[in-house]
Amino acid sequence: MRKISLPSGRSRNNLLTHAILILICLITMVPIATTILISFKSQPDITRYPPVLFPCDTPEKTFDLSACRWSVEGYMRVLAPKPSDESPLGFILTGNLLRVYLPNTLLYATASALCVVILAGMSGYAFSRYRFRGRKALLTAILAITGVPLLTNLLALYQMAVNLRKSPLPFDDRIFLIVVYIGFFLPLSVWIAKGFFDAIPRELEEAAFIDGCSPIGALTRITMPLAMPGMSAIFLLTFVNVWNEFLAGYLLVSKNEYKPAMFGLYDFLGQNLINLQVIAAACILIAMPIVVLFLFTRRTFLKAMVEGAIKG
Repeated sequence: MRKISLPSGRSRNNLLTHAILILICLITMVPIATTILISFKSQPDITRYPPVLFPCDTPEKTFDLSACRWSVEGYMRVLAPKPSDESPLGFILTGNLLRVYLPNTLLYATASALCVVILAGMSGYAFSRYRFRGRKALLTAILAITGVPLLTNLLALYQMAVNLRKSPLPFDDRIFLIVVYIGFFLPLSVWIAKGFFDAIPRELEEAAFIDGCSPIGALTRITMPLAMPGMSAIFLLTFVNVWNEFLAGYLLVSKNEYKPAMFGLYDFLGQNLINLQVIAAACILIAMPIVVLFLFTRRTFLKAMVEGAIKG
């Protein structure tokens, strides 16, 4: 007779772990899938009672694929396409979300993330490689700053922006907002960068010095390439946090043409409170760039997180 091998205790633990992870993924995907479905429904199918998951029912059947009533009304109202003879596609998109708010958010997120990477990289390298008076106290102060939420500083920042607008000094809402984002996301990034530089052996730089490299040459040729996964992780974390931020962009920017995408979503919410398909379409369009970014950079990001957990 053929013996039946029972799964070992380790195999059962692995199966249980995978089952729990799959369950967590399914639960987290429910709101996303619901938003996608709502964005392609018409208003009567969204508000009908009893509700239906797919708008594919008929009086005879509960589900008929040929009778599906998918609609792109929400996307049409968000993108607002209009005919144009000058465009090679024959139309242009005039919606404020795609024309104004998303480009503003892309500017804020990219500029803030690049500046944070540069400043955090230099600061993290200095804290990792050099010993100077007040180093521990400064690191402790930077760590303490990370515990201060942005919300508690918004009133002071708002008053500062009002005073700067009244002063004779040149003032730009976009530059001010980028500086606020840099100051808020930089402290934690300094600690992340320091952890990655600490994981790089000093012997590699010393070997480069023996071969004739200057300190700058060793930094650019040896240390920075090895720390690039950590710098990429800092860039992605800052980019995503700025992209999803709402309060600072809403309060500190006075002109609507400089507002970020989250304000655009808030604006749609006020105008289309009963048109849920429009709000859902705006949510999908705002989230799509972040999803695409992580699809192309997921290997670098996961590698940085694993290396930071093991070495840091």
